[in-house]
Formats: sequence, C-alpha cells, structure tokens
Amino acid sequence: MLRFERVVVIGGGCYGSWYTQQLTRAMRRGALAVADIVVVDRDRACRVGQALAADAYAGMPVRLDTREWAAYLVDWLASGPEALEGHAMVPSPLMPHLCLDWLVARARARWPSRLIRVEPLPVTPPTPWERAAPDARHYVSFATWTCPVNCIEPAKCPATRDVRDWSMPVTIGRLARDEPSLSGAAIFHCEHRTYGVGMIDAAAIAGADRQVSAWAAHGPCRVLVGTVSHCHGALGVLAID
Repeated sequence: MLRFERVVVIGGGCYGSWYTQQLTRAMRRGALAVADIVVVDRDRACRVGQALAADAYAGMPVRLDTREWAAYLVDWLASGPEALEGHAMVPSPLMPHLCLDWLVARARARWPSRLIRVEPLPVTPPTPWERAAPDARHYVSFATWTCPVNCIEPAKCPATRDVRDWSMPVTIGRLARDEPSLSGAAIFHCEHRTYGVGMIDAAAIAGADRQVSAWAAHGPCRVLVGTVSHCHGALGVLAID
C-alpha cells in the first residue's frame, strides 16, 4: 500500500475529477492511504466541487481549495523539503509550468534587486517532437502520435507495441550536463504511482529551490527546469543575474 500525508490535485475539472476518482478508488480497494486529498480549483462549482456537494466522496478525505494554483503552491511548498515528506502533487496535462513559475517567484522574493527571468533553451531538445512557446517555455515529447491521458507509460509502449526505450528525465538531464551555459537542472519527474495517477514528490520541488539558491548565491546562473514524465515534458531556463 502506498501512503501519503497529502496529495494535491491541480484542477477540479475534467482531468482533476478523474484523478480524484482514481485516488479514492485506490483507497477503497486498499492500494493507497492518504490523510488529505486537496483539489485546487478557483471554481467552487467545478466537477470536484459538484461531487463534494453531492457527497460522492463519502468517507474519503477529499476537500476543495479555491485559491489560485500559484497562490496555493506558495503557501504549501514554503515549509521546505523536510516538512513535505509524504506530500505529492498531481499535475494536470494542460496546466502552466507551475514548478518553474514557483521557482521564479521564490528567486524574486530572495533577490529583489537581481534580474530574474525565464529564457529560451540554449539548444534544441533532441526529441522527436518539440515546440518553443512565445513565453520562452519549451514543450517536448517522444510521441509523434496522440497519447491517451490515462496512459501509465509502461515498459512496452501501447502505441508502438514495442519496448519503450526512452525516458525524458534521462534525456533532459543529459542535455543539461552537456550544455556549458547551464549551471544545472531541476527535473521534476511525474511518475505514475497508482490507478493511472501520476505524481511529483513535493519535497523534490522544495529541494530544488534550495539547490537554485546555492547555485545563484555567488553570481549569475542558468538552471534548466523541467516538469516531465517518461514521454512528455515542459521546460524552461530560470536565469538569475
């Protein structure tokens, strides 16, 4: 049985309600124990909000927090990696790059007089599909086909029907090591844990803030920040001058 103190689901709409359903199903079947499931959605009438009003999660520790996503992360992750052991985040496939945004906000609060921004990647990622966005974020995928949202990225790819011989954390980590303009990387791996639900350990996100602080303490730095699964990812370079 997997055990968590808190699982935070980003969004209570189409994706978030499905993830919440799967989490509660895993709990009812003895595969998962969670003390607190927080669904973050500013719309009180989102699908999860409606389900809560209808008592659809009876006996389950599900609650809705109506703060903005970024505002919730500021309060939740500020306690540091030690306090966040046993906490995890369930990202939405369509959410902004919240982990990068949080690290930018933390850096600006720590160094208000320094120039802090998101820069484009210095090199093109070596993936079959990649796109640079106007806001300097970069999106990558090993799939040139449309994947189902509930794919758990097994060892044998359902699309190719062959061995999945790729992993985004490995590829992006290698890119960061080989690029001399980068001080390092903060790679947040969304791993599929139970009943099709992917999670990122909250302690890893908070720990990355500590590492960025160490890299930037003595001068300018460039950190490649990636939120990735084995097959897909969102990237950006946190630049601190």
